[in-house]
Amino acid sequence: MHHQAPLTETEMTFVRHQRVARLATSDAQGTPHAIPVCYAFDGQRFYTPLDEKPKSVSPTRLQRVRNIQARPEVALLIDQYEDDWSHLGYVQVHCHAELIDPGHEAHAHALKLLRVRYVQYRAMLLEQQPVIMLTPTRISAWGPALNNQSKGE
Repeated sequence: MHHQAPLTETEMTFVRHQRVARLATSDAQGTPHAIPVCYAFDGQRFYTPLDEKPKSVSPTRLQRVRNIQARPEVALLIDQYEDDWSHLGYVQVHCHAELIDPGHEAHAHALKLLRVRYVQYRAMLLEQQPVIMLTPTRISAWGPALNNQSKGE
């Protein structure tokens, strides 16, 4: 079992307001790989789908999937950039990643959250594909944007 690190209320508000994150994985030799991902957060775990967007290989052969199978320690970077640097901020979530198959108890829950958050997923057949479930193990956060979020700005 992996120890779960909780996000603060301020961090949770920040991650729920952002629309995209960067998922960083590494292969068995430690070669890094980072890609933008859509995600949903249920207050405890993050979920990112293997969706129907065009890919050159089957979803289970994607680099991120192979990397998670080799090394399940990943990082999810959720950031906000604006030219006004008083609005900068990020939450970096170190996680234990696992692929959950359609039969897994959290799979339907993840799809529901993802479809509420992203209208594009409502028309995609995600039920047959695994979902990446990320359990936070360590959190680091920085920036004025986090403080502004907590003040309702």
